[in-house]
Amino acid sequence: MAKEIERKFLVADVSVLDGRRGFSIVQGYLAKESMSVRVRTFGHQAFLTLKGPTCGISRDEFEYPIPFEDALALLESYCVTKIIRKKRYLIPHDDLVFEVDVFEGKLAGLIIAEVELACETQPVNLPPWIGREVTGDSRFGNFSLARVDAPPLFQPARSPS
Repeated sequence: MAKEIERKFLVADVSVLDGRRGFSIVQGYLAKESMSVRVRTFGHQAFLTLKGPTCGISRDEFEYPIPFEDALALLESYCVTKIIRKKRYLIPHDDLVFEVDVFEGKLAGLIIAEVELACETQPVNLPPWIGREVTGDSRFGNFSLARVDAPPLFQPARSPS
């Protein structure tokens, strides 16, 4: 069983993307019950991904390649209102690679950096262009983002009163 262990951050200095080439990603969400089910395309590749609930900064993840035409059909028929479009940039820093997603369309203006870790306690030397951490803020999860009409406000979530 695969484990996804990641931290998420807002990007404070977008100049880190200057001169870099990214690749386009389209992803939609088919379901979210005990697991989220996502279909994603980038380039001419497509994947079906199942993700379990988050515990700390970890969760189970299962990802399978699927025919590109199947992914397009799933996106068009079943994900119409739950689609994210973004351009991804891979930025190495120390021994890690930060995946920087520049969201498009209804989420334009939102830029999030994610870094995958080998374990939850792995130390991370953050690059100077990283902003506020949003790892535990569900508003910045891709499933939540796929369901909103605009990016979340860039302020901490309020605690229930």
